Amino acid sequence: MQNSRPAPLAGLRVIESSLLGPAAITTHLADLGAEVIKVESPAGDYVREMTWPIINGVSLLHMHVNRGKKSVVLDLKVPEGAELYRELVRGADVVVEAMRPGSLERRGLGYEALREINPRIVFCNISGYGATGPYSGLPAHGIAFDTWAGIVRPETDDDGFCFLPEHASMGMHAGPLLGALGILAGVVRARESGEGCLMEIGQSDAAAYMDWYRSETWMAYDRPEDEVTGNKADNYERREPGTAGMKEGVRYQVYESADGHVLFMASEQAFWKNFCVCVGREDLFERWPGSKFADHARGNRELQVELRDIFRTRTSAQWISAANEHNFPVAPCNSPRTLAEDPQFRDRFPLYGHEQHGADMLPFPVKLAGETLPVPAMAPTVGEQTDEVLRELLGCDDERLAALRATGALG
Repeated sequence: MQNSRPAPLAGLRVIESSLLGPAAITTHLADLGAEVIKVESPAGDYVREMTWPIINGVSLLHMHVNRGKKSVVLDLKVPEGAELYRELVRGADVVVEAMRPGSLERRGLGYEALREINPRIVFCNISGYGATGPYSGLPAHGIAFDTWAGIVRPETDDDGFCFLPEHASMGMHAGPLLGALGILAGVVRARESGEGCLMEIGQSDAAAYMDWYRSETWMAYDRPEDEVTGNKADNYERREPGTAGMKEGVRYQVYESADGHVLFMASEQAFWKNFCVCVGREDLFERWPGSKFADHARGNRELQVELRDIFRTRTSAQWISAANEHNFPVAPCNSPRTLAEDPQFRDRFPLYGHEQHGADMLPFPVKLAGETLPVPAMAPTVGEQTDEVLRELLGCDDERLAALRATGALG
């Protein structure tokens, strides 16, 4: 599809100083068309060697979070390197410090110094635990924010040793996503008012924020029982928050299909009736009609046996088809390994292929009607666009580039 309009964030320029996964905060902006210039030290961001898999010597983490960006090497310890950074900021909208708070300030490039150069600059720091609090200086990796927020609990193996169970990381993904939203809000205001701002987000904060339902439920349960109860369908009995309170569910539960598993979600009476009609078991509805809303038939083992046997009679795909036709909620139970084969996934996520991008990657999920988002370039090598950026944005000619290299400013 040929676009007749520029990308949504075309014209937005971001100067990024980052290490490791927090660099994802600008991936979302780059995917939407922003120009993101990743300023690296001469040693480069060691994200290229972190985690697994390593593809042709480079980590998938780097390929994903730094796709669509330009890499410029500047040694900020050298005065000429720091001055080049200031020149880049003068024409930018955003500065992102994706590392411990104060890292740029120690080089004389903190918010107060940069706003003198560009009053409209939006300066955002993203770090592990944020800029304040007793953990603000504590080094950490992404999983720490999930254990801190209570999202993942340690488990114990058969030999009595604790281990980290498989889980979807929350903080390392939610922090950059919410941070990008904050940045855009800051830019909108800066373009209207002429004044930028300083903002910061902790990935731990984001993990807690994304899991608000469970933590807020426990806070609610601290109040008297005559003020805070359970649901009417449970006779107002308090259940554990979130999915923990669904273990005894029957009409809302995972069931084995003929070739895998499906999630059955007929907690509304109307959906439950549709299901019973579909499978020719109106007797189940007559015997256990349930409440109108939020009824999981909790603890009803007799019904659970019936449903277990019914769901084993069809494949997962057949159940999805029946649910579509007869209007009751069923979802497939995929795994990270099998998700790419799901027809809904294939329809919604035309992958960026490894031939052009180094790895097969999911695109940005927001879709614009009648438009396509720009396809990001492969994640850069260290300093790959140094000369290009300094020529195009700062007007550096061969003579100045040679002089800068002689000072060590470019590594």
